[in-house]
Amino acid sequence: MTDFLAYLRGNPYPGRGIAVGRNRAYYFIMGRSENSRNRVFEETEDGIRTRAYDESKLTDPSLIIYHPVRRTARGLIVTNGDQTDTIRSFGGFRRALMTRAFEPDAPNYTPRISAMLYNDGTFDLSILKRAADGGCIREFFAYEGCPEGEGYFLSTYQGDGSPLPSFAGEPMRVDMPEPEAVWQALNADNKVALYACVNGKVTLFNKLLGD
Repeated sequence: MTDFLAYLRGNPYPGRGIAVGRNRAYYFIMGRSENSRNRVFEETEDGIRTRAYDESKLTDPSLIIYHPVRRTARGLIVTNGDQTDTIRSFGGFRRALMTRAFEPDAPNYTPRISAMLYNDGTFDLSILKRAADGGCIREFFAYEGCPEGEGYFLSTYQGDGSPLPSFAGEPMRVDMPEPEAVWQALNADNKVALYACVNGKVTLFNKLLGD
């Protein structure tokens, strides 16, 4: 099992990341450009959304403004893009994501990462990423749950680079520290916001709001 805090401290730019476990879910965003860093998380009736901190500096909302988290009758959806709404509309995790692909942001072609935490404690994870031939690789991982204090982590990138290298391999098995520790472990220059849901209690961290 990977030490989650050590991994985050040693990786300056995993991009967007989802960690899910037993009664616990984290989602963070990081940014290198002014447009990506100009964001905060705010709560909505059924989850959270991203919002531009300074509307005058917003240049392209298409891939940075979305609802990362929505709660449905079946459970909690967590993603790094507007595929949250696709999953909610289709009602089926795999069936919904088979209609989507990686983001069209050449040269990085950011993967779409998604999680569905079901009410019975099971969860699904997925990553949609660009293949060498330009097609889409869709990977799905189904879990029957995990012990208390453990979880699985998936991010958009393996680390910093140009172009950014997509996450590779299966989701990482990690320990699940407290939200404050996760926020502190993220790279101070690149971190933007963190959503944490622990036993149903939601906590938001926003760098531009002083957290």
